[in-house]
Amino acid sequence: MYVAVKGGEAAILATHDLVAEARRGNESVPELKVAQIREQQGLACARVMNEGSLYDLDLAALALKQAQGDAIEAAFLMRAYRTTLPRFGSSEPVDTAQMAIRRRISATYKDLPGGQVLGPTYDYTHRLFDFALMDEGQSAIGSRQSKTVEQPDCRLPTADCLDSHMPRVPDILGAEGLMEAEAPPEGDPRPFDLTREPVSFPADRDVRLQAMARGDEGFLLGLGYSVQRGYGGNHPFVGEIRVGEVCVEFVPEELGFSVDLGEITLTECQMVNQFQGSKDVAPQFTRGYGLSFGHSERKAMSMSLVDRALKCREFGEAANYPAQQDEFVLYHSDNVEAAGFVEHLKLPHYVDFQGELELIRRITREREQRLAREQDTLPEAAE
Repeated sequence: MYVAVKGGEAAILATHDLVAEARRGNESVPELKVAQIREQQGLACARVMNEGSLYDLDLAALALKQAQGDAIEAAFLMRAYRTTLPRFGSSEPVDTAQMAIRRRISATYKDLPGGQVLGPTYDYTHRLFDFALMDEGQSAIGSRQSKTVEQPDCRLPTADCLDSHMPRVPDILGAEGLMEAEAPPEGDPRPFDLTREPVSFPADRDVRLQAMARGDEGFLLGLGYSVQRGYGGNHPFVGEIRVGEVCVEFVPEELGFSVDLGEITLTECQMVNQFQGSKDVAPQFTRGYGLSFGHSERKAMSMSLVDRALKCREFGEAANYPAQQDEFVLYHSDNVEAAGFVEHLKLPHYVDFQGELELIRRITREREQRLAREQDTLPEAAE
């Protein structure tokens, strides 16, 4: 039977007060300000912007403060706010080849044209606590400035067709005909809008990339790891990771020419995978692509690994593993939807449970009655 809940509204309002109290913590400790989170927790803000599908550092910092650092809850706040915003058009495609580089590395070319730029990274730290940070002072680690490592130019047979400053590694390989070419579909149609149109399967690559761009970093990391462990059949190399600022341009209808709206920080990863070829097509490396808001290398790398795995059908490969199945990846990588579906189990399910409870009680009674009847017939059988 259904039992009515009394005092529900009052209890919910009380939980709001308790949440605010828990969020604030010990009042003798200075309260975190949104600007502090934005400037000092940039990697967390980048994750919230990616999974919240909205580029706004201040709102990402506010979401993290409001959610007590819960990245999924913060992304939920960003998604909810995003639905209230008017949409007046689409920007021009950003050109990452013209990125103002902050960090740029390659695991495939030591003498990379334009040089390796180590930039800010934890890759070369020892993962030891820096206790100086507890004193709110300048840490010994933080005082060391990242330096640009200049490398000699690489002689290319067709270097004149590349960016003379910092060409992208796939472009270098493509100039030699060693990288699969990527071109827009015939007619260059408008990309699919995941937020406005229902997804159907098999999904095209623009749909897959959109879903992964706002997908859960941990889920994509696990899938990317599975690919490396053999559940995908790819042997990847990091062709290039670049982090920096790119210009966003928009063409107003009344003007007819592009207007610079400002800069955003992006992380781009181009993963080089094992080559394909046939008697009709020369052997070429294949690629996986990842692009994410802010400084978020792990997300971009994971995305590029899974992107290549999802291209398996295009290369005639069997789709045997989760990372190769677009329906599995797209439906389960959305952590906001996943969290909602899992966490709704906390909400009242009294009627459903009472139905299950009555069913199991009835089955138990019937079982006991059947066993009793069988016991009663045993003496008669013995006689």
